[in-house]
Amino acid sequence: MKKYIIYIGILLGGLLLGWLIFGTPLSGDSGHNHNELSENGQIWTCSMHPQIRMNEAGDCPICGMDLIPLKDSQSDENPMSIKMSPKAMQLANVQTAIVTKGSALKELKLNGKVQPDERQVSTQTSHIAGRIELLKINYTGEQVSKGQVLAYVYSPELISAQKELFEAQKLIELQPALFNSAKEKLRNWKLSASTINTIIETGKIIENFPIRADISGVVTDKLVNVGDYLNQGEPLYKISNLNKLWILFDLYESDLGFVSKGDNVSYSLNAIAGKTFNGRIAFIDPIVDPKTRTAKARVEVNNSNNKLKPEMLVNGTIKSVISANENTMVVPKTAVMWTGEKSIVYKKMETASGVSFMLTEVVLGPSLGDSYVISSGLEEGDEIATNGTFSIDAAAQLAGKPSMMNPEGGKSSTGHNHGGSSNEMNNKPNKAVSLSSEANKSLGKLFDSYLKVKDNLVKDDFEGSQESLIAFKTQLSQISMSLFKGENHDIWMKHSGALKKLADKYTASKDIAEARDNFIHISEQMIMVSKSLKPRMDKLYVQLCPMADRNNGARWLSKEEKVLNPYFGEAMLKCGSVKEELE
Repeated sequence: MKKYIIYIGILLGGLLLGWLIFGTPLSGDSGHNHNELSENGQIWTCSMHPQIRMNEAGDCPICGMDLIPLKDSQSDENPMSIKMSPKAMQLANVQTAIVTKGSALKELKLNGKVQPDERQVSTQTSHIAGRIELLKINYTGEQVSKGQVLAYVYSPELISAQKELFEAQKLIELQPALFNSAKEKLRNWKLSASTINTIIETGKIIENFPIRADISGVVTDKLVNVGDYLNQGEPLYKISNLNKLWILFDLYESDLGFVSKGDNVSYSLNAIAGKTFNGRIAFIDPIVDPKTRTAKARVEVNNSNNKLKPEMLVNGTIKSVISANENTMVVPKTAVMWTGEKSIVYKKMETASGVSFMLTEVVLGPSLGDSYVISSGLEEGDEIATNGTFSIDAAAQLAGKPSMMNPEGGKSSTGHNHGGSSNEMNNKPNKAVSLSSEANKSLGKLFDSYLKVKDNLVKDDFEGSQESLIAFKTQLSQISMSLFKGENHDIWMKHSGALKKLADKYTASKDIAEARDNFIHISEQMIMVSKSLKPRMDKLYVQLCPMADRNNGARWLSKEEKVLNPYFGEAMLKCGSVKEELE
């Protein structure tokens, strides 16, 4: 009985203790309720892990990033737009412009070369068969005049023909036709009448016969040497009259619709600095070269002063009126982001809560050089971002809003749900820290994989580039997000997600042309990674081909300063220039 009384006492004591702990409210507010507001009503959260709620600033307990203030969304702000503070816009160098209407003038930049006029090029042949005894013109570039002696030829056949002439001369009284036939035979070998008369008058056989120039000009190719044996009609020299020349410009097939015979071309030459010339298109090739995808446009020029030389490089410009209609909308190229399937711009919106940008899909018309015609998607008076569009798009990706890589918005490809709080990252960027040695090493391997893809495109090796891209994807997947801290965490999260999507598109490419289109966007992401994270590795060169991406221009990275173009390969291997060096 005594034993049961002890048990009952213990049970009652436990109930009393539980009531004291759980039933009695504690004095003051609980310090563990993270959803409570601080004294000024501010809640702090993590941009990477929005489930974290703290009532004071500090570090995220999951990833260690600086916490950022969480604000309620404004009722007048479009939930699909990305908000940016004035400071964030200044840091990202965001610039805007009002869309206006006007006439559209397309400016084509052309590259060309000076070439001889094909109608003024002649091949000097030997009119007789024989052995070359003497050459009077011994090198290319020498000027010759029509009728000038170029070479002397020893011809056994011509010696026999002269003997026949002498025999026929003896029978001229009886068979005058035979004598005339013998003379005609010599004339067929292009011996002049005076030379034939000299043979008849002197009665001496000429052993070495002269070969005379058929036209005046410059010897551009010497094809024989002393002692060579020639058949009748075999070439000795190529002679070009350089008083009239052609300038042949390359026209890409995408530009053929904007150029017509008779169009004016202004052009300049590196050899004649500071002077601009004008000419007209005299002819456009009816056939496109299957390798370079270009046709030649010809401008004919007078070169009587001999200032122009064949093979000189020429830069030309053609201005073509696309539309004289004053209702055509034109925007700068820097405003448009092209994904391969869609074209987008960021439209600026101002509300009571501040400035925000909204992704807007547009339909592009013709490219005008530094601008595009907009067929639809914008209206006159709209204000759009013309500079800093990549920064706006990057912020939209982080915030889970519609962006170039994720038009539908929502969670980013990294799996983090940023919610609305990521907008504040534009206002208060996280503290940047230098990369760790492991992060540098991982990025170095990624860049090496990227450069192998580039090298295979330079070689026109589609299958090799696909294999290199698989290695690139593998290396990308092996880079841990935990290697990046502070602001670098945000930067890598953004670009790694975009690179994963682009790599998937690349591996789905059906041919090398489609692969090169996808490589343009991979290159842009890698350039931004290099500039933003500044990994410690060998110097890289940012190179640009203005003719790539349908004359919109495209960049890539290279370890060598020498330009080897991955967008054209052998077709235009050296097209491009170094635009920047990344240490």
